[in-house]
Amino acid sequence: MTTSTARHHLSDLADWHLTDDLNHFLTRAEPFIQSRPVLHTLPLTLTETVRTCGPHAYGPETPLLGVLEQAGAVRATLFHAPPHRMNLTPLTAEEADALARHLADLGHRLPGVYADHDTATAFATAWHRHTGALRTLHERQCLYRLDTLTPPRPLPEGRARVANEGDRTEVARLYRDFAQSIGEPPTRDPLQWADTRIAFGGVTLWEAPDGTPLAMAGTNPMVADQIRLSIAYTPEPLRGRGYAGAVISEVTRAAVIAGAQDVLLFTNLANTTSNALVQRLGYRPVATFALYDFSPTDA
Repeated sequence: MTTSTARHHLSDLADWHLTDDLNHFLTRAEPFIQSRPVLHTLPLTLTETVRTCGPHAYGPETPLLGVLEQAGAVRATLFHAPPHRMNLTPLTAEEADALARHLADLGHRLPGVYADHDTATAFATAWHRHTGALRTLHERQCLYRLDTLTPPRPLPEGRARVANEGDRTEVARLYRDFAQSIGEPPTRDPLQWADTRIAFGGVTLWEAPDGTPLAMAGTNPMVADQIRLSIAYTPEPLRGRGYAGAVISEVTRAAVIAGAQDVLLFTNLANTTSNALVQRLGYRPVATFALYDFSPTDA
């Protein structure tokens, strides 16, 4: 795809460059996002998914990609795959305001923003100022990085098993139930999500002795020497029995064995049980993120 045929032609405001050409974006931005793989875990995994699964991995529209350059060097990126929230790497308040003004002038519609807490808050405030859209804080999250794995003892009944093609329907169901449990639409089609994860061994089940799945954890593929857990889910009737800790511990151990220098995960800061659990397993806080939702207008 050339810039003359792209849905979003390359466009500049100061040093912002917008495109829907992933290769063009990665040529400019890949060294930057790989330079801080922990804090940039979201753009790393989002762009890797589009690279491997195609431009419609997250929905019917090709993602909007952006690079902020200063004195010839990249200092920030954006990724927006409608209908999901836009992701940003850290920006100053002034940079967030300039971006919000530019996107508003171009007529972009944004359902929300997902970034480190300060950037997300600054952009949400600026988006309200430039568009009149109401902004609502949906969730605050903590990004954790593994220090030293401390497996739970004793382990609950059952065992860990990497999901295979025969588990496709069950994995898709658990993924769909997970999304419903957190009040979010699935980021991808559940069967597609299951197929992609199963293909590289990225789903682990904790199952009862009779083979009944009790909990599930999924990871993203390794990129820039980091692996991030993307899901850890136990059906509500089975919670409180240690299955989540067991399956998170197992996928963490597998990530370390696979050679990941950084093993990461996000938690909802409002969920004190999850935050306590991952810290017992050896994860340590890195940064706070925020998710904001935008309504179309104040009216």
